[in-house]
Amino acid sequence: MENNSQITDSVISVRRVTKVTKGGKRFAFSAFVVSGDKEGRVGVALGRSREVSSAIAKATVRARKKMILVPLKGVTIPYPVIGTHGSARVVLRSAFKGTGVIAGGAVRAIMEALGVKDVLAKSLGSSNPQNVAKATLNALAKLRSASHLARLRNKTINEIARGSHVTPE
Repeated sequence: MENNSQITDSVISVRRVTKVTKGGKRFAFSAFVVSGDKEGRVGVALGRSREVSSAIAKATVRARKKMILVPLKGVTIPYPVIGTHGSARVVLRSAFKGTGVIAGGAVRAIMEALGVKDVLAKSLGSSNPQNVAKATLNALAKLRSASHLARLRNKTINEIARGSHVTPE
């Protein structure tokens, strides 16, 4: 395991939740955190506790454990992809150098933790930050590297790159 010093964490949301008992209300906190190394690994998690700081700490530990590796093409994603979770839908498209992260809320936090500098994103359906974040991770998990696609098709990377454009007959 590598050291966690270069991993960045950002809190997407903190909510106060209530459990009603016969003795009254018990308040707790729910924190949603994204962690990433800015080099293609990212994870999100939820932590719950009676104090805000320990809820964030729990979520951070879980997010670092649940990181996924995402194949990137420089500082953008290799191709357009759509991810869903519940009624949340996220469309991610690669962008030219210098475009920046055109995304909002949870998607922006995930892209910055991932190390993506140029991407176009659109969130459709539910605006719940947790569902949008999970839909974004679902989209990122669908991405495959060129070498992986070449292996699946029993071709070289050059053959796949050459076959991407249509030639007139």
